[in-house]
Amino acid sequence: MKDVFVKLGTDFLSTIVFLALYLTTGNLALATGMAIAGAVAQVIYARIRNRPLNFMTYASLALVIVLGSATLLTDDPRFVLAKPSIAHFAIGAIMLKRGWMLRYVPPIVAETIPEYVTIAGFAWAALMFALGAGTIAVALTGDMKLWAIYVSFVAVGAKILAFAVQYAAFRFLVISRLRARTTVPT
Repeated sequence: MKDVFVKLGTDFLSTIVFLALYLTTGNLALATGMAIAGAVAQVIYARIRNRPLNFMTYASLALVIVLGSATLLTDDPRFVLAKPSIAHFAIGAIMLKRGWMLRYVPPIVAETIPEYVTIAGFAWAALMFALGAGTIAVALTGDMKLWAIYVSFVAVGAKILAFAVQYAAFRFLVISRLRARTTVPT
């Protein structure tokens, strides 16, 4: 389980850095610059350590650089409001890749219920698209407080809830499948 959080934290580190700095300092340029620098540093560090880099890593890096650059160039608060939706849509599109989630689950899950892991991967993509649409809807209101609540609590809470449901479902399915394999018909 710890390994899953480490992989997810690594994949979303630049987003976490951006959100933390922007919420604490209110400085858009600082938060964006540090998020870009952090994403680039992660890739350089992985290359130095000869760690394999997958599609998700490169897609995340490209997303951080493109969206971060647009934020710095426009310095437009409306772009900042829309930025999480673009990220959700891009991540949702990446999550449409069949089997993407298999690297995030323990081997026993990947080996025992791979078809459910694939279905869950598509469910995560749908969640990302829904959260992106919700972000746009809230951004269109122009209410910064509502937007901050949605992005910080609703979007994050939905992901935590989805993870908890998925964890419980995977645990139940793996145990059920393993018990069925060990049950010998009489």
